[in-house]
Amino acid sequence: MSKTLVILNPYAGSGRAGRVWTELEPLLWEQLGELVVAITQHTEDVAQHLDKAYDAGIQRVIAIGGDGTNHTLINALAKLNAKHPNEPQMIYGNLPIGSGRDWARYKKIPLDIHQAARWIAQATPTPTDVGQLLLDNDHQEYFLNIASAGVSGKVNERVNNTPVRKPWTFLKATIQSILSYEPQVMQIRVDGKDWYEGKTYLLAVANGTTFGHGMRIAPHAQTDDGIFDVVLVKGVSRPVILSALHQVYSGSHLTHPAVRYVQAKEVQITGVNGAIGLDLDGETASSTQLTFRVQPNLLQILS
Repeated sequence: MSKTLVILNPYAGSGRAGRVWTELEPLLWEQLGELVVAITQHTEDVAQHLDKAYDAGIQRVIAIGGDGTNHTLINALAKLNAKHPNEPQMIYGNLPIGSGRDWARYKKIPLDIHQAARWIAQATPTPTDVGQLLLDNDHQEYFLNIASAGVSGKVNERVNNTPVRKPWTFLKATIQSILSYEPQVMQIRVDGKDWYEGKTYLLAVANGTTFGHGMRIAPHAQTDDGIFDVVLVKGVSRPVILSALHQVYSGSHLTHPAVRYVQAKEVQITGVNGAIGLDLDGETASSTQLTFRVQPNLLQILS
């Protein structure tokens, strides 16, 4: 059995990843065979670990962490595979120990970490779409699950500034952010055509279905269809937004009068009054000009 690189972020899940590693390590050795373990605290370290593993012939990497760890690995793997276009891709799997774990919810990865370890030993590599985002400073980011503009950037800031996260942390941060956020005017084009211009609470460009600790913002999204699900929440009154918030958890919000929904391969957003805050798989960013493009089958991911 070939070796597996394990990327461990011990601080993921408010430190839970580090605490459970002592239980997980023997189980993963039993399930996956020989492990090469890389402890990382800084995102810039991940690419170096991947390069070394690839040069050593390791073709499978498992990350133990949350959606943010996922985001870091996706970006590093996309760059690594681009360096070796004619070679086998490194295969990626995620054991979810973060606070959101929304990719795991979408992919039905067991949230119990011991069950997840057994699940990943049986999982198979699957060609998976990845989102590409170009910012107005020519910076490029990839995202696996969902990128969203508007109030979600503020929600993410609140969550990331919460030292110890509870199951209700995301909902509390969402309500607080809705109560204080002023919707920005966005110009949005999909596949080269004008689609919407006006005040916007949220624009989600979804590869997966779920964000914000279980909110099914894009219930029809799939990671193998070569297309984004695009969900827009207009700048209506706060009471309207708050009264409909529960519908997002069931995925029944797409027919709400304040919501627009379309599928597209490319989405362009312009912040008419300045930079727009972003949430990328749990990471924050901001930009005035944004271009999202789907990259079909970019990575091989265990599922």
